Amino acid sequence: MRILKRCWSSMNIAFSMYSKIPAAQCDWSEENMKYVMCFFPWVGIVIGLLVFGWDQLAAFLNVRDALRNAVLLVIPVAVTGGIHLDGFLDTSDAMSSWRPMEKRLEILKDSHAGAFAIICGIVYFFLLYGVLDSVQGDMVAVYACCFAVSRSFSAFSVVTFPKASAKGTVAGFSKTAETRVIQATSICYILLTGGIMLLLQPVYGVAALLGAVLSFIWYYHRAMKYFGGINGDLAGYFLTVCELVMPLMIVIAPQLFTAVQFFL
Repeated sequence: MRILKRCWSSMNIAFSMYSKIPAAQCDWSEENMKYVMCFFPWVGIVIGLLVFGWDQLAAFLNVRDALRNAVLLVIPVAVTGGIHLDGFLDTSDAMSSWRPMEKRLEILKDSHAGAFAIICGIVYFFLLYGVLDSVQGDMVAVYACCFAVSRSFSAFSVVTFPKASAKGTVAGFSKTAETRVIQATSICYILLTGGIMLLLQPVYGVAALLGAVLSFIWYYHRAMKYFGGINGDLAGYFLTVCELVMPLMIVIAPQLFTAVQFFL
């Protein structure tokens, strides 16, 4: 019963921190924080269900593509409150400054949005809107799974990658978290969700998972090279980029598959 109560508290903390979904009040003690990252992907499951549900409703109501795409774009931001997008904007500012590492870390802490953050944000949403316009038919169900996959990779990184600072949310989670449990849980989520994607549509599933892996490798390289580790902003940056790259790979999957067949 004690472990169930602790898991219940960890789940509520995860939804309280990483979504706008109402959650029960609980004590944010070290014990309750140990398994928060285990439930982080559950937020992605909710987003995926909403994305798939809206796509089906839009098709049933014969909603114009422009409105359908706009709502698909807004759903993740509305559910999360933009917490990961904030990390993307801050990191874009820091990396675009081309300052020394110490200065980049200071920029991450700055609450003001710079010009590069605004530019990157606009470009990101233009690209995502264009990609979502092409996510149709069988692609949608695979795309809906992407939100759980991206959060599973993110949870794994939080307890595995070196930290840019000894302070901050990610460092705090890493200290109190049950590292091996979260690593194992994250891998299980990736394998389970990846298996579902492959069952739904093998070509799109492979493409989406490849996009997630490439984003993850790129995330690690950029974090180590420019910041000496990860923090909350960089984790949000990865999540935001991954959720653009995965549907992009789904969209270009038929062309990639045709190219592979040609060379073989």
